[in-house]
Amino acid sequence: MKCALVTPLPTSPRPFRQLPRVRLSTRPTRRLLHPSPSSAANPLPVTQPGPPPTAPLPAASHYGERVDRRRRQAELIRKGQEIRTNQSKPANTLKKRFWKDVSIRTSPGMIPNLQIVTQARDLDHYFCNGLTAPDGAYTILLDSRPVRNPQTKVPLPIPPSKSHLATAIAHEWDLLTSAQQALRAHLTPLTSIASRAHDLVLQDAATASSEPSPVSAAPHASRTIREDIVETLLPYLDTDTLLCWAPPPPKEGDLTLQVVPSLRDLQVRAAEPIVAYLTSSIWPGVQLNPSLEEGSILPSQQPAETRAIVRGWMSGLNAWELVGLERAVLAGKSLCVGARLICEWGESFKDVRDALTSATSYKEKRFGIEEAAQACSLEVAWQTGRWGEVEDTHDVDKEDLRSQFGSAILAVSGTP
Repeated sequence: MKCALVTPLPTSPRPFRQLPRVRLSTRPTRRLLHPSPSSAANPLPVTQPGPPPTAPLPAASHYGERVDRRRRQAELIRKGQEIRTNQSKPANTLKKRFWKDVSIRTSPGMIPNLQIVTQARDLDHYFCNGLTAPDGAYTILLDSRPVRNPQTKVPLPIPPSKSHLATAIAHEWDLLTSAQQALRAHLTPLTSIASRAHDLVLQDAATASSEPSPVSAAPHASRTIREDIVETLLPYLDTDTLLCWAPPPPKEGDLTLQVVPSLRDLQVRAAEPIVAYLTSSIWPGVQLNPSLEEGSILPSQQPAETRAIVRGWMSGLNAWELVGLERAVLAGKSLCVGARLICEWGESFKDVRDALTSATSYKEKRFGIEEAAQACSLEVAWQTGRWGEVEDTHDVDKEDLRSQFGSAILAVSGTP
């Protein structure tokens, strides 16, 4: 039997062999910070034809955005008005303007084609050359159809002394583009105030002659239109905008921000000349107190003597001046400002104006639309001057207030 040779194990450890040195690259290893693969995506071909994309438009300016927004709002309003159109009448009839020319007729004749009179100097030349008759009322004609009082259905007459009012009403109708616009009171403010005055004239004449009035009764059946206007306007004396003053400014030790001049100082400065005019020339001897006492938010009532004098003064106004006062007071929420405006432009107060003009101490300029609007909206102007205006709110109210005051001036003023 053969034995296999067994190699004996080494008694000492074998020495370690040195591995070859590996040269590392000097470039640092890049590490992606996103999970997307490094390979680019393969775009798929367009299999469905379509129109090319629209070209990019430049960013619209702030003015362009406002114009576009107002156009969209006007379009929505127009669509809503078309939906609310009276279904009993054909829509196409209301959308059309059934008249071509607007003219003014007087007792001797007619003023043709008023469209050629476009500027104030043309109006002065037109009426100063004897083209209107001093005797006889004016009637506005739409072609051959007269403009009628919407309540009595009779042609609307304008007094002979108010040729400017007749011209303004004619232009008002000439600017309308459809019969539907004639049904909106804000587009025909002069026609509405003239109709209101005509109703009051008819009812005053019927009351004086003890005959039945052709005009329907006032909202309160027991009162006439004149009494209803007086009772509606008298409460405005207690809450008059001109007499509602802001609280006094804080004292020196207060940390509240003080503005110089304060709102109260501006309100007192605006009210003093108007109150002085009324208490000296129109309501002599009356006492007009501020509506708000210091530290109170509830208005205080004017003295009974003051209310009685103002009530009697309003009851004695003629129909056109009372209607003009109503329009001014309801627009400005101020009986004092409305009375000051009527006295400045009314035909019945010409003697008062002449007496004041001849006085050496009278140096005040005429109280017009802008002065009345500023006196009524002084607090709004002060607040918007500090914090800014609200678009489509403050600017619209500002223009509407001046429009209402202008219609009141046209209604009460006249030429001798």
